[in-house]
Amino acid sequence: MKLVNPLTAIFHPPPTPGVLAVFGHLDATVDAIGKLRQGGHTDFTVYSPIPRHEIEDALDQPVSPVRMFTLIGGISGCAVGAWLTLYMSYDWPIVVGGKPVGSIPPYGIAFTALFAARRQGTIAYDARFTNDKFGVFVPCEAARAGPVETLLRGAGAEEVRRA
Repeated sequence: MKLVNPLTAIFHPPPTPGVLAVFGHLDATVDAIGKLRQGGHTDFTVYSPIPRHEIEDALDQPVSPVRMFTLIGGISGCAVGAWLTLYMSYDWPIVVGGKPVGSIPPYGIAFTALFAARRQGTIAYDARFTNDKFGVFVPCEAARAGPVETLLRGAGAEEVRRA
C-alpha cells in the first residue's frame, strides 16, 4: 500500500497544459502576441531575456494584483510570527541573564516569506529564455492546442511544442 503525502498537492501542483513557443527575434514575438490577442487569447505568459517595452506595449495589461497579495501576505506573516513568539515567551517564560521576555527573533522573516509566497501551478519554461530567446506559453486544453500551434508557427516561432 502506497502512502500519499498530503503536502505533495500543495508544494508540487500539476503542470498546466498548453503550448510553448520559442522565438529568436523580438519582432516575431510581438507579432505572435498581436495574433494571439486577435485570436481571442488573453491568458498567456511571455518570457524575455531582457525587459523590452515593445512586449509591454503589445501585452497592454493592467497592473497585476500580485504585488498587493504579496504585501498583505508579508505583513500578515510578520505579524503572526511576532505574535507567536511573544505569546510563547510570555506563556512559558525562560528568563536568562536579564534578557527581555518579549524579544523579536528572526521568526518574523521566516513567516513573512511563508505567508508571502504563493505557488498556484507550474507552467512550461525553457532555460534559453534567460539567455537569448523569447518565449510565449499559451495555456489551453489539448483540443485547442492545434490552432494555437499553427498561429504561433505562422508568427515566426522557431520551435513550438505542447507542454
